[in-house]
Amino acid sequence: TTLHFGINALERAKEFLKGFEKAVIVMGKTSARISGAFTDVEKMLIELGLKYVIYDKVTPNPWASQVDELTQIAWNEGVDLIIAIGGGSPIDVSKIASVTILSGGKVKDYIGGRRYKRSLPLLVVNLTHGTGTEIDRYAVVTLDDSREKHGLSIKYPEVSIDDPRYTLTLDKRQTIYTSLDAFYHSYEAVTSKISNIFIETMAEKAISIIASDLPKLVNDLRNLELRYRMLYASMLSGIAIDAGSTHIIHAIEHAISGLEPRIAHACGLALLGPRATYYIHKANPIASAAMLKLIDSEIKPFTEYAEKASKALHRFQEEIGFSEKLSDYGFTSKDIDKVVEYTMKRLGYMITNAPFQVDENIIKDIVVSSL
Repeated sequence: TTLHFGINALERAKEFLKGFEKAVIVMGKTSARISGAFTDVEKMLIELGLKYVIYDKVTPNPWASQVDELTQIAWNEGVDLIIAIGGGSPIDVSKIASVTILSGGKVKDYIGGRRYKRSLPLLVVNLTHGTGTEIDRYAVVTLDDSREKHGLSIKYPEVSIDDPRYTLTLDKRQTIYTSLDAFYHSYEAVTSKISNIFIETMAEKAISIIASDLPKLVNDLRNLELRYRMLYASMLSGIAIDAGSTHIIHAIEHAISGLEPRIAHACGLALLGPRATYYIHKANPIASAAMLKLIDSEIKPFTEYAEKASKALHRFQEEIGFSEKLSDYGFTSKDIDKVVEYTMKRLGYMITNAPFQVDENIIKDIVVSSL
């Protein structure tokens, strides 16, 4: 991926766009327009003489059927480029569709391990400082029939745009959510079984920025300098997750938002994260403490600090304004077994990356603590 980062970064994509004839612009209903990104993209396409069509039906926690719809539109319209404007959902749908458009198949095929030979070029204009999907190879999608949520290692965008101006219209709730998304990407990547010094370097810088700047940003949402720094932290977290992947927090989150799509991905992570941190710190106290000491200097790299680590993260989230619970979304103790079964049976490929042996009792405890 060629990443253009900074104010007016889209201007640097002009050279890439030359030579294409027709694009499909992929986005949700509101964010691309409100942020100003769609206007900038449209203006550039007109200036360069590129034709375009719009697909704006992508929803949060996107469905496989949206990939199918986008694929069909691309075939019908004869496009030779995808431009994704958005947070994770439009970008993830576009990543998968860029493959199915030229290599055929359905989402299920690629979940099952099918490899692709060709993909349509993809330009990404990122609108949040959370997902990191503009710089990694992952996409998350939910199957319509089974409601199973899957993460795929699918493809990198050819070109990505990170312009902090497009994050200025994130409201307080979205700001908190997306920033915590970036936090957990770094925290899980650095505590995973496959972490290394490169991941540690990316994650530590990302979390240091989030720890220092997010408390300021939630009270100063139009501060462009803080948005710039948070976007940089998110990008670093995207690199960290691409190299180190995630594990238990993301696995259980996929289960709860698969069962209840109203739960925003980052909200789910924040609901589950503090209690999961207890187990992560217990298993990998050195890596965990290296990150969590940035939000609480008293966290030490010893297993007996696991409870303190969990409470410190919970307190940090409360201080920036996150106080939601699973019960706010209708979950009760009756749903615990469903979440446990979903995680163990369908998301085992994720929990194997955790620094400890995940069992049903651990998942149950994390979910109960989040109600």
